Parts: sequence; C-alpha cells; structure tokens
Amino acid sequence: MNAHSSQTTHHALSHLADRSLLRGLGYINGRWTSAPDAADFAVTDPASGALVARVASLGPAETDAAIAAATQAFATWRDRLPADRARILRLWGDLMRAATDDLALIMTLEQGKPLAESRGEIAYAAEFLEWYAGEAQRINAEGVTPHLHGAEMIVRREALGPVGVVTPWNFPSAMITRKVAAALAAGCTTVVHPSAETPLSALALAELAERAGLPAGVMNVVPGDAATIVGRMCADPRLRALSFTGSTEVGRLIAGQCAPTIKHLVMELGGHAPLIVFDDADIDRAVQIAMDAKFATSGQDCLAANRIYVARAILPEFTARFAQRIKALRVGPGLADSTDIGPLMHSRALAKVAAQVDDAVSRGGRVVTGGAVHPDLPLAYLPTLLVDVPQDALIHREETFGPVASIMGFDTEDEVIARANDTDYGLVAYVITRDGARALRLSRALEFGMIAVNRVKITGGPIPFGGWKQSGQGREGSRHGMEAFTELKYICIDTAA
Repeated sequence: MNAHSSQTTHHALSHLADRSLLRGLGYINGRWTSAPDAADFAVTDPASGALVARVASLGPAETDAAIAAATQAFATWRDRLPADRARILRLWGDLMRAATDDLALIMTLEQGKPLAESRGEIAYAAEFLEWYAGEAQRINAEGVTPHLHGAEMIVRREALGPVGVVTPWNFPSAMITRKVAAALAAGCTTVVHPSAETPLSALALAELAERAGLPAGVMNVVPGDAATIVGRMCADPRLRALSFTGSTEVGRLIAGQCAPTIKHLVMELGGHAPLIVFDDADIDRAVQIAMDAKFATSGQDCLAANRIYVARAILPEFTARFAQRIKALRVGPGLADSTDIGPLMHSRALAKVAAQVDDAVSRGGRVVTGGAVHPDLPLAYLPTLLVDVPQDALIHREETFGPVASIMGFDTEDEVIARANDTDYGLVAYVITRDGARALRLSRALEFGMIAVNRVKITGGPIPFGGWKQSGQGREGSRHGMEAFTELKYICIDTAA
C-alpha cells in the first residue's frame, strides 16, 4: 500500500453523506455492542490495502446474547399483524434506496466491486424487502377436505422461530435482505453473522432497519470470527433454522454441526455453471451473454459461467470475438468510473485463480489473453481466456471465482448435455440457441436448479433461487423462500353436535 492509495480510500470515505451508516460495533437487542476486551479487526480496501474501518470482534458471550435477544423478541414479532411487519420491511427498503450512494460506496470500499455494480446490488437487495413485504400478508391457512365425520380440518403455516443467517462477502447486502426479509416476513427473528471481509454493509443495513422501526432483538448482527460465532449458532437449539450462503465445503461442515439440533437448513452453496452456445446462435449476442455471465463481480459469483461449451462449427469465430471483448475490459479500483473488473477479495482468491490457470496450461491449455496478476493492482487478476483445456483440469472441476474463462468445443447435443452435467454442482446453466424445441429439451435434460435461455439476468424477489446436488438445499426468494422459515401445523376440530 502506498500513501496515495491510502489517501484515495480516506478521501472516498469523506464523501459519505450519512456518516452514521459506517458502523464499527455489533448490533444486539437494539444496542450497538463492542467486545468486553475491546477486540476488533480491520476491514481493508481490496484495491489499496488501506484501512476502511475497525469492527468489533464479538465472541461466544455476544453470540449467546444475540440468540437470547432473538428468542425473547420472537413471540411479540410473530404475533404482530402481517401488515405491520410489511410496513417496516417496505420502509427499510425505501431507506436503502434513498441511501444508495452511501451504501454502494461502503460496499465498494470493503468488497472491491465497481461502484456501478454496488449500486445495482443495493437496488437488488431492496427488492427483496419490497417483495417479502407483500408476501408477509399471504401466509394463508389451507382448508382440507375432511375424511372423518364431524371434523373440520385446517393446515396453517406458522413462524418457525429464531433463525441464524450466515452471509458471504461477494454480495454483502443482497444476501442479507434475501434471507432476513423472508424470515421477518414469516414472523421469525434473526441472528446474522456477516463475512469478516465485508461486515460494514451488514451493519449499515442494521442502522437503516432500526430507523425503519424494526424492534429490538428482531435482527441482531454479530461480526467476528466465523468459526466461533457460527459454531455457537449451529449448536444452540434456540435457533430453529440456519440459512447459509458460501462454499460447498463449509456448507458440509455447517450441516454436520447443525445435525444434533435437527435445524432446518437453507444452503446456497457452490456453483459450476456451464454456458452452452449452439451453432444457430447469433454470435455477437452469444458473446455478450458470455461476457455478462462470466465477468460480473470480477467473476466472484456463484452464478458465473465456469465452463463455456461452443459448437465446433462456430468455435473459431466465437473465440476470436470473445477474446477481443475480454482484452477490452478495463481493470482498476472499484471507485474509478472506468473500471469493469475490480480486485479480487483477498490473496487466497488470487492464489486459487492463478493455480487454476497454471494447472490448465500444464495440461496443454493455451492462454489467449491475460493469464497474470495485474502489474499495478496486487489483488487483481487480468481478465483471461483459455482454450484447449482438457475436461479434467481444475478449472473445469472446481469453482473459479475470478475473471478467467475457458472455452471448449462440442459436436452433438447429447455430448454437451453429458459434459455439462458431469459435475457435483447444479446451480445454474446457460443455454444460447434460436431453436425453441432445443431450448426446451436442454431445459429438461440439464441437472441444474435454474436454467437461463438466451439471457443472463434471471434472479429477483419472485423467483426460487437455489440449486441441485451439492449446490445446496432449499430455495431463497419467492414464496418458497419464506416457507423455509415456517412449520406446517395441522388442526382437526370436532364439529359433532
């Protein structure tokens, strides 16, 4: 880090219109809370390495206090009229939109993504608050046609109880609202552990939730060491569910730790998305779709296209046009208006990307463009295109989470379906074709929870987000995302005279 980089970060902080959104303490039972021993940790700007803020590192005692607060607040919050819960969620979303510039600046400073993407995420995050404000008023009782004489039968969905929420660093606002809004709409209370890389976005949302009128204890935010805090959350029987977004490896650990208390689990885990381009596709449109599917959030997205399969008849032309577009991507700090690709989150992410490229080359792959760390931005990897990489290379088996694309040719529809499905993951698949019947066949044959045909953007409040196989369990968004935080109750009433 040099003095100029540090000054740039601090100058950006001075542009916050509402400095009270930059919080450094945990939020428990409606109070901003520090650790008794004053322990804290640094949040740094991935672009410069400069300090953005220091945040309280809470521990077991504070985690227990947050669970106790959520438990105490549950009965009152559950019993509030759904319209009251909806009003608070809507106001929270309105406050987010009004604070877009500040929230986006905080996000870019701690996460590194370009400011335009951060602004887009704030709008996306607020959408979940608005969507679930509507869904809060649509948890209906279900009548059952009686099979017994003299009986009336009802099935109700009721709030599950206090729930734990564990969120990642790549979407530090949207992953909170997608989970928390669903839980709150259902009548549950929450204990949130944000990633230690990006706690500031979570704490800013807690500040706005308080302003929106969310009662004390309904949402608690506990920053600090993940192993300590999440382990405590998994073990505590008072939390009836745990919602986690992150790697499949960590998801397995969490599932094991939650097993003794038989928690409901909602887990959005790793992805390894195939993007399949057929020879009838408009090549320019296909290239644009591939660019959007691969390089958003600098490739640090579970929906990112990891394996790009192109029909052999158009492979040379597609590759040439794709390479040209990749070379034109501008790498820089997220605060710069011209930046398309920002730094990666940390050195571990950079090392993983570099290792996958090295492995691909060692197996006969060829670097068309990129293939190295940016010379002036230590955590940035140059946008990279690989070709001639064999199917068993690391980049075709493991999630990449970086700006590296790999293209492979294919000859037949059956072949590419088999290759696309040859993975433990099953989150999203992209299909590009102008043949409607083929689009339907692929949509049925691909073993993924979400299929995008001739487009990239498919997510939002109304859709059930989630994957098959080791990409997770349960769904987020849509009515299914709220149902995950409810229990079914069957009531049988004797009506005999």
